[in-house]
Amino acid sequence: MTPIKTRRDGAILEVTLDRPKANAIDLVTSRAMGEVFRDFRDDPDLRVAILTGAGEKFFCPGWDLKAAADGDAVDGDYGVGGFGGLQELRHMNKPVIAAVNGIACGGGLELALSADMIIAADHATFALPEIRSGTVADAASVKLPKRIPYHIAMELLLTGRWFDADEAHRWGLVNEIVPADQLMDRAWEQARLLASGPPLVYAAIKEIVREAEDAKFQDIMNRITRRQLATVDVLYGSEDNLEGAKAFAEKRDPVWKGR
Repeated sequence: MTPIKTRRDGAILEVTLDRPKANAIDLVTSRAMGEVFRDFRDDPDLRVAILTGAGEKFFCPGWDLKAAADGDAVDGDYGVGGFGGLQELRHMNKPVIAAVNGIACGGGLELALSADMIIAADHATFALPEIRSGTVADAASVKLPKRIPYHIAMELLLTGRWFDADEAHRWGLVNEIVPADQLMDRAWEQARLLASGPPLVYAAIKEIVREAEDAKFQDIMNRITRRQLATVDVLYGSEDNLEGAKAFAEKRDPVWKGR
């Protein structure tokens, strides 16, 4: 069964991550998502994408630690758009709306942050729990302090605590909150509004925003994926990194060794 389902209606593409039980992303899924978003980017007839998760419980919990325990490399080939196919996809000059239908944690939250707008169901919850599994929320460490107050971003990164949709909205991480049964209707309403607008202006806006960042995010992500940061290089090759994945898969507390 394919982990990605798409629905096309006019100039709008709906992309649904559908990988039971929790919509976690492994290398194969990430590469598939990259192909979907690359094709969306390059299709002149498509103007807006909606990204959501299947079911009512999970948007996406991020990296599949069970797959990692079975051998998927955390620094492996994520595909053309980086993790989740979107956050490092170059020249994405079309609007993307994330419709967060449930739990969005770790790389799942990073994926939502890669969209231009985020609409959350009222039961959605968020976290960056990588610290508990012995790894680093690399993209969030770059993005989050630019989006919300530094001390709040650092608290979320350093503690991995959960927060609800109301708090996410308060800090500006989501644009709006709607009842769960209205989430997709609202996402499509916004998508239709954007699809009716000027695509060349949208493209200009997105490129201007990227250039305004002076490409710092991309530069840092390139250094991370190439393992040019000493601490990340040590982490990805460590016993503790594998231990975190194994402990999750075995449903036990990890035993850290610092090596």
